[in-house]
Amino acid sequence: MIREDVLGALPVRTALPALEAALDGPGCAVLCAPPGTGKTTLVPLVLAGLVPVPGGAAGGPRRRVVVAEPRRIAARAAARRMAWLLGERVGGSVGFTVRGERVVGRDTVVEVVTTGVLLQRLQRDQELEGVDVVIIDECHERHLDADTVAAFLLDVRATLRPELRLVAASATTDAEGWARLLGNAPVVEARGVTHPLEVVWAPPARPVRPPHGMRVDPALLTHVVSVVRRALAERAGDVLVFLPGVGEIGRVAGQLGDRDGLGAEVLQVHGRAPAQVQDAVLAGSGDGDRRVVLATSVAESSLTVPGVRVVVDSGLAREPRTDHARGLSALTTVRASQATARQRAGRAGREAPGAVYRCWDEAEDARLARFPAPEIKVADLAAFALQAACWGDPDASGLALLDAPPAGALAAARAVLAAIGAVDAEGRVTDRGVRMSRLGVHPRLARALLDGAREVGARRAAEVVALLSEEPPRGYGDDLAAAWRTAGRGGDGYAARWRQEARRLASAGGRGGEADGDGRRRGYGDGEANGPADDAVVGVVAAYAFPERVARARGGGAFLMASGTGAELADGSGLRSAPWLAVAVADRPPTAASARVRLAAVIDEDTARNAAAHLLVSGEEVRWEDGDVVARQVRRLGAIELSARPLRGPDRALVRAALLEGLRREGPGALLHWTRDSEALRERLGFLHRALGSPWPDVSDAALLDGADDWLEPELSKARRRADLARIEAGQALRRLLPWSSGQAGRLDELAPERLQVPSGSRVRVDYGGEQPVLAVKLQELFGMTETPKVAGVPVLVHLLSPAGRPAAVTADLASFWREGYRAVRAELRGRYPRHPWPEDPTQAIATRRLKDRR
Repeated sequence: MIREDVLGALPVRTALPALEAALDGPGCAVLCAPPGTGKTTLVPLVLAGLVPVPGGAAGGPRRRVVVAEPRRIAARAAARRMAWLLGERVGGSVGFTVRGERVVGRDTVVEVVTTGVLLQRLQRDQELEGVDVVIIDECHERHLDADTVAAFLLDVRATLRPELRLVAASATTDAEGWARLLGNAPVVEARGVTHPLEVVWAPPARPVRPPHGMRVDPALLTHVVSVVRRALAERAGDVLVFLPGVGEIGRVAGQLGDRDGLGAEVLQVHGRAPAQVQDAVLAGSGDGDRRVVLATSVAESSLTVPGVRVVVDSGLAREPRTDHARGLSALTTVRASQATARQRAGRAGREAPGAVYRCWDEAEDARLARFPAPEIKVADLAAFALQAACWGDPDASGLALLDAPPAGALAAARAVLAAIGAVDAEGRVTDRGVRMSRLGVHPRLARALLDGAREVGARRAAEVVALLSEEPPRGYGDDLAAAWRTAGRGGDGYAARWRQEARRLASAGGRGGEADGDGRRRGYGDGEANGPADDAVVGVVAAYAFPERVARARGGGAFLMASGTGAELADGSGLRSAPWLAVAVADRPPTAASARVRLAAVIDEDTARNAAAHLLVSGEEVRWEDGDVVARQVRRLGAIELSARPLRGPDRALVRAALLEGLRREGPGALLHWTRDSEALRERLGFLHRALGSPWPDVSDAALLDGADDWLEPELSKARRRADLARIEAGQALRRLLPWSSGQAGRLDELAPERLQVPSGSRVRVDYGGEQPVLAVKLQELFGMTETPKVAGVPVLVHLLSPAGRPAAVTADLASFWREGYRAVRAELRGRYPRHPWPEDPTQAIATRRLKDRR
C-alpha cells in the first residue's frame, strides 16, 4: 500500500508541476532541492507514473526512469526507500543495479544505478532503448563518471533520441553552469521544510597542523572526539560525524570508547563497510538508544540517517590527486568546500530542528572553496579517456563537459592506453580496448586481468585484480601475496567483498576471450594457491597492472621504479630483501624525494621485462657524467639500467651534444683554456655589448652556449672528452665573434682599450669585469687631470690608490674629488707617506711615478 501520508509531506512536491512542464517542453531540467525534500525518492516515482503528484491529479503516463547515484550505498538506499514508499519489496516496481549486484524484476520501471553502471550501459546501448527519463542525482559532487554520463546523454539527445528526458538534480550545485550545459534548461527549485539549524563554531583551542597528503593531525581527531562528547551532552538525538577516511573513523571510534562509557552506540559508515552495517545505520535505532554514526562523504548525499539531530563536521575531505609525471595516483586530504559543508549540515535538519558543530573558526569559513574540485581536473584520466575513445571521441573535444580535461593529464592517460593496447596510434579504441572498457575496472587492472589470465589462469588473475581494485586494509601488510592469502582465509567485510568481486571478474575475464584458464604457460602451478607460487602469480598480475612501477633494489629497502621515481619500503618490511618488486600502491609526499611503498609483490627480472616490454630499450648512450663524456651501449627498462658496456667509436653528434651538456652544467669558463688575456677579451666584449649593443656580441654563458656553432667550431666537433675542451684556446675562439662583417671589429682597441695612458705616462690596465670599467691607479699619477677618462662614452670608475697600492678613494668624477675629497685623503696619507708629493692644488701639480727629490 502506497504511503500517501509520507509522500504528501515531502516538500519537493511543490516543484513537481514545474519539473513536469520543463520535461514536456525542452526535455531537460536542473532540479535544486535541499536535503530531506524527497528529491531522490518522490521525484522518480512521480516521473515514472507510479504515484500521482501529492495533492494533485492521478498519476501521469507510465515511464521508465533510471536514477544515477554516485555511490553504491546511495543507490541501494534510494531503491529501498522508494520501494518502502510504494509498500513493495525491492525488485518490484523499483530495483537497483550496482557493480556485482542487480535486483530488478520484469515489472521494474524505476531503476537506481551507479554512474559507473550507467556508463557501461550507454557504451553497450547508446540509445538506452526503453528508458524515458534519466536523473543524474547529486551532480554537485562533480564525480568524473557523473560528468561523463551527462556528456554522453547530451550527445544521445542531440543525435539519436531527442525525446529522452534528462534531469540534473542536487541540493547544492552550480545551477547556472548545469543549465547552460543542458542547453539553457530551466532551473526548478524546491523549498525545503525550514527546520531551524543552529551552527555552532567549535574550533580547536590550539592550532593544529593542516592536512598533508593522507596525514591528519591527531590533535584534530582528539578535538573531534571532545566535540562529539559535548554534542551528546548538549543536544538530543543521534550524532552524525563527518571524517575524511576509514583510518580517521577507526581512530575516533577508539577514542570514543565503548557504548556504556559513552552512553551511545558507535557505528561506522563508509564505502568498505558491509552492506548489512550500512543497512542497519539507515534503518535507525529500533530501541530508541542514541547513536553516534562516524561517516565518510558517503553519508553526505542521497539518503537520510534516521534520528540524526546533530552533525559534527571535521571540515576535511578526501580528493584524488595524480602525479602524471611519475604515474602515481592517490587520495589526499583537503579542506571541505562551502558546498560540502552545507550538504553535511543539512543532514541534521532533515527530520526536525538540529545543530551542526563545525570544527573550524567562523572567520575561516569564508576562505573555503565554494565547490569541491571537479574530479576531471585532479584525477587519473585513463578510464575517462578509454570511455571517450569507445564513444568515438578520443580527444573528448566533442563532449559537453562543465570543465574540459587538462591537456597534460589527458595526454598522459592516452599514453597509458596506447601502452596497454587499448587504443591505436591515432587514439582510436581497439577491440582489446572495448573488452577492457566492459570489465568495470580501471584500464590498468583490465590489462592485468586479460594478460594475467593467460599467464596464471583466469581465477587467480581475477583474485589478484580484485585485491588491487579495492586496496586491502593496512592491517593486511605491504606484501601483496600475503594479503591475498589473508583475504582468502578472512571472514571480515573486506574479504567478503573481495570474494564477490573476484567471482565477477573471473566471469568477465573469461568472457574477454583471452584466458586459457590453466595458468601453466610459465609454470605457476596447477591453479591452486600454494607456497612460493603465490608470490609469482601475484607479482605477474601486479606488474601487468603497473608496468611503470616495476622496481629494482638499490639496497637498504630502497628501489628505483621504471618510471624513474625512487621508492622506499618501511622499516621492518619483509620485502626489503627482494631484488625486484611490482609496486601496486605507493604515494609520494610533496616534500619527499622518494615514494613510500604501501603494497607490492616480489617479482624477478624476467617478469619485469615481460610486463613492461614497451619500456625496454637498447641503444647508444653518450652523455656528460661525473665531469666527462661517458659512452656506453645500454639496455634499459625505463629508468632502470639492466646492462651496459663501453662503446667504441660513438656517434660524433652524440658526443658533441654531451660536450655541450658539460659546458651547460659547468660553464665555458670552467672547461675551456682561458688565459688572462682571453678572460680580459671576454670582459671587454661583454662591456661593449652592455654599453653599445649590436653588433657587439653577448658573451654570457647562456649566449656562448646558444651560439657554440659560431665561435667553438671546428674545435668542438673534433673534441671527444673533457681534456680536448681544455685544449681549446678560448680567446682565439672568441675573436670569431667580433663584428668583422660590419667593420666594427677594428675599433675594439679604440672603444674598449686594454690600457689607458694617464698623465704620469703610465699605461694602466682597465678592468672591464664589473658593471662599470675600473681604472685603478696611484693618486700621484693623475695630478693635473681634471676630467674623468671615458671608454665607449662611459666614464670609468677611478680607484685612487695610495703609494703602497691600497685603495684610498673611489670616484667617477675626478674634478669633484679634487675639490671635495682630496684634502681629507691628503691629511690622512701625507704623514704616512712623506716621501711622496702631496701638493695643495693637485690640478696644477705635475703627475709623477717617482718620489719627491731629497733636499
